Amino acid sequence: MNNKFNFNDLFIFEMANNHQGNLEHGIKIISEFSDIAKTQNINAAIKLQLRDLSTFIHPEYKNDNINKHIKRFLSTKLTLLEFETLLKEIKKNKMITMCTPFDEDSVDRLIDLDVEILKIGSCSANDWPLLEKIAETGKPVICSTGGLNLKQIDNVVSFFQNRGVHFALMHCVSIYPTPLEKLELNQIAVMRDRYPNVTIGFSTHEEPENLTAITIAYAKGARIFERHVGIETEKFKLNNYSSTTQQIVQWLQAYKNTVLACGAQSRPPVDHNEEAALESLMRGVFAIDSIKKGSIIARSKVFFAMPLQPGQLKSGDWKQDFVSDRDYEKNEPISDELANRPPAPKEIIYQTIHEIKGMLNAARVVVGNDFSIEFSHQYGLENFRAIGAVIIDVINRAYCKKLIIQLPNQQHPYHYHKKKEETFQVLWGILETEIGGNKKTLYPGDTLIVQQGVWHKFWTNSGVIFEEVSTTHFNDDSFYEDKSINKLSRERRKTKLTNWGVHQFD
Repeated sequence: MNNKFNFNDLFIFEMANNHQGNLEHGIKIISEFSDIAKTQNINAAIKLQLRDLSTFIHPEYKNDNINKHIKRFLSTKLTLLEFETLLKEIKKNKMITMCTPFDEDSVDRLIDLDVEILKIGSCSANDWPLLEKIAETGKPVICSTGGLNLKQIDNVVSFFQNRGVHFALMHCVSIYPTPLEKLELNQIAVMRDRYPNVTIGFSTHEEPENLTAITIAYAKGARIFERHVGIETEKFKLNNYSSTTQQIVQWLQAYKNTVLACGAQSRPPVDHNEEAALESLMRGVFAIDSIKKGSIIARSKVFFAMPLQPGQLKSGDWKQDFVSDRDYEKNEPISDELANRPPAPKEIIYQTIHEIKGMLNAARVVVGNDFSIEFSHQYGLENFRAIGAVIIDVINRAYCKKLIIQLPNQQHPYHYHKKKEETFQVLWGILETEIGGNKKTLYPGDTLIVQQGVWHKFWTNSGVIFEEVSTTHFNDDSFYEDKSINKLSRERRKTKLTNWGVHQFD
């Protein structure tokens, strides 16, 4: 939804207790790291921590020296007024306010102070009373997952999803500092694949000099990055997992270099320089002997050699039995105009199959071995890329299941069924539909019921895979708005394939 917080490319500067309980020092940290956010042009948050120490620590353990955290929490305690002052300073510097509450009373205080994002530390990720309280706030939530197994993360994800919480997950290893061999950065990709609609981030605890971790984390799919920060003075010293301003700048530059190196999310057109470099190594098609215009150019009439000439047919574009567009002399390059001829039916079908297999692989949809395929092309195979669909028939009994796949910008025309009722469910991509004159956009997981006799059509702008579950399918049960389609034989508007059409057209 448009009103949800955008977690992508968010940088979190975790102050934790590095303010050392000193308000002036905390303001200095906020000021210097907000300057970095501005000069680096990043979307950044300063994160604080809040505990109601009057109840958070058992009264009999206030002076306990065994648990190292108790003394640190007490010695760096801020008054509520000081805490509020830091939040105001963060907002004044146009940074996002964010805080980790460790108890229910702290959640209430953060809501009163209008903190923008609530963070759940790894130690609290299975603290269900606290999570219940946080879930009730309606605030965006980021949850770290240090020390959790997949079953526990599944529980957290289901918990938040069932309560309508807008949340993100952070891969985290709660070892301070985290050695290289313990970073487990593959888990970012594991979570990205397991929870595809959840933004995954990386909460870092490695040594500040380590610039490799953030580059790998981004490449694995992390889109939120959290780092402990602070400023070292003669009085206040930093721990060995917190970054100075200079180290953060280097860390951010490593991130930016990685984004540049990783490039686009979808495969872009070939760069002109790359294209030219490759063409300088390619072979062109040359005539072995003279060839007359209008004659069939068999393989025996040509040879392949470099260098490729401007306007010459590439060896990779060679097809058997081209028809010569003009007379050619011995050793003359064959024109690339021959490659502009309309593709043969075999070429349309095989090229589409290759794309369909790629889409199924991207969607992680496995079709198995027991199925049949048909190309639906109501206006001819030559117009299939504009009007049509690929239909994989899985089951057709008293019940029926099909997979319907459309390439980008492909349409299927208005029609209805007299006998069958069908339900569409999108598995991958976006499906545009019109049913009875009403338009509806379907996203993965969405369903649409099409009753008997109801006019419907569908199309996609970006490519789509959806299931059609219906009553029994009958071959004579599709009636089109365009009556000319209804007059065509089934063989004219359908091409059936077996075994993906392998050698079917050879």
